[in-house]
Amino acid sequence: MGVSGIATASNPPTTGLGQAWPNATDVSASPNWHVYVFVLNGVKYVQVNDLNGNVLGAIGTAGGQFITLPIGQFSQYVSTPQQAAERSNAQPTAAATTVYRDSSTVITVTPQSDGTAALTVKTDVSCQDDPSECNHVATAL
Repeated sequence: MGVSGIATASNPPTTGLGQAWPNATDVSASPNWHVYVFVLNGVKYVQVNDLNGNVLGAIGTAGGQFITLPIGQFSQYVSTPQQAAERSNAQPTAAATTVYRDSSTVITVTPQSDGTAALTVKTDVSCQDDPSECNHVATAL
């Protein structure tokens, strides 16, 4: 297809979470980031890396619930619907970029003035309300 950001991972790997260059398909919706999906025992894990392979943060999700995993340089700056991120005095240096989207989850990254990156995880209700809105979604399961 040749369209950036669209990838299919029919059987996501169960190992490699936390690695700089895991043996997994990069499903990032942005050419400026790498995103990898892993599934184990019904839980989906999504990891966000920068272009150099540095792990920034990761989440686990199942049944509409999210948890921030304690991996990555900026795990303290990962915000989910169930958990607020640690606050800093840094200011955004660019608009939030959507790096991952599936039928229920959207992850954005916002670079900060102190060199960190804030990751925000949201439930994607637009896909649930109108699936045609998400025809471009990266299939992760």
